[in-house]
Amino acid sequence: MQNQPDLSLLRDKLRAFAEARDWDQFHSPKNLSMALMVEVAELMEHFQWLTEAQSAALPADDKQAVSEELADILLYLVRLSDKLGVDLREAALLKLKKNALKYPAELVRGSAKKYRGNTNQ
Repeated sequence: MQNQPDLSLLRDKLRAFAEARDWDQFHSPKNLSMALMVEVAELMEHFQWLTEAQSAALPADDKQAVSEELADILLYLVRLSDKLGVDLREAALLKLKKNALKYPAELVRGSAKKYRGNTNQ
């Protein structure tokens, strides 16, 4: 199979997967966004009640389960972006540029506090 750039191969596989099962009828943006949030909640369950150190050093079984939840999240995200006609890669790159302007490294480095930017603008 030829390499496709970005997320298009995954998008195409998801389209085919849904089509083969006649699931496209259920894949509205509303339903996909709700399913995405369910998967995010399932991911969060794996970290609930862990310390920072424990969350960074998951046992192999837990890491595999987290890996599968991350995959589910990615799949729903790609499917949702496809249904909405959003180029997810391009949107992410544009958002990264916007965040670089919003959060200048020299002003926010090492701080977890909410940065409000220049309020005089």
